[in-house]
Amino acid sequence: MPVAPPPARAPAPVFGPARAGAALAALSGLLLVLVAASWGPLVSLDRTVADRLHRVAVTERGFTHANRVLTDWVWDTWTMRALLAAVVVAVFVRGGRRPALWAAATSALGTLVQQTMKAALGRERPRWPDPVDSASYAAFPSGHALTVTVTFGLLLWLAAARGARPAVRRAVAAAGAVSVLGVGFTRVYLGVHWLSDVVGGWLIGAALVCLSVAAYGRWGANRPRGADGA
Repeated sequence: MPVAPPPARAPAPVFGPARAGAALAALSGLLLVLVAASWGPLVSLDRTVADRLHRVAVTERGFTHANRVLTDWVWDTWTMRALLAAVVVAVFVRGGRRPALWAAATSALGTLVQQTMKAALGRERPRWPDPVDSASYAAFPSGHALTVTVTFGLLLWLAAARGARPAVRRAVAAAGAVSVLGVGFTRVYLGVHWLSDVVGGWLIGAALVCLSVAAYGRWGANRPRGADGA
């Protein structure tokens, strides 16, 4: 009795990342509107959180110094870009030209979006008579939060796209979760960002990664094999 061949595997859908990205973009847009309008409850929440954390920061000098090391070196935007660049180069030289270049372009787009929004909104950072740290440029969105979110989102995607072992993916996901939450805390704790700046950075960064992954599934991965030598 002939055995029927197994059904062909359908191509991976792109609607999951696309829908997630659209939802995150909508939330980002809503938060942007509330920040731009200086919505009272949001401003009050930002100020309450900032005041409480700043009181701790000025008294707990050792803990504050540790947070400065983390935010200025470990989770600095240039550290994150360098980390992603190293992985992108490694993926590229091992034959993954398309995903490597796509990840690099997404990271560059994240930086462009961040700087454009900062310039357009021009939100002031918290001001203190006794600051424990300082930062330049406008406040919204947090560049640290956005960059770390984009970096680890793309690292996790590259790990999956290149068939990394489950243990590697779990390690990247764990490091990403700690870094995303950790950098958000440091920026508010050190008094250089409002809570909503950090949340905005998270939302925008996650939206960019999801929409980029969806776009790659729709266009980048479906190009002819010989189009780029990959």
